Amino acid sequence: MDPRPNPNPIPTHPSPSEPPPPPPSPSPSPQVLHQSDSDEDDENVKQLQECSSLYLSLQDCLIKSNRNWKACQTEVQALKECNERRKSSKKK
Repeated sequence: MDPRPNPNPIPTHPSPSEPPPPPPSPSPSPQVLHQSDSDEDDENVKQLQECSSLYLSLQDCLIKSNRNWKACQTEVQALKECNERRKSSKKK
C-alpha cells in the first residue's frame, strides 16, 4: 500500500467556487397521436367513389409485383379511364 496521498482526490462535496450543475433538460413532450395511415388511405379511397375497386386492384398488383408499375399497366389504364369518366360526368 502506497502511503502517499492521492494527487487528484475526488471531492465528496462541490466546492463553493464551482457553479452548480446545469438543470436536467426538459423531457420532450409526448407526440400527438396522428390518424393512422390506413385510416387516411381509407378516406382517400372513399373519395374515388366508383373507381375505388380499381384503385385497390392497382395497389394489390403493385404489392405483388414489388412496386413494378410496368407490370400493372392494365390496372393503371383501367383506373385512369374510370377517373376520366368520373370527371366528365361531373362536368354535365
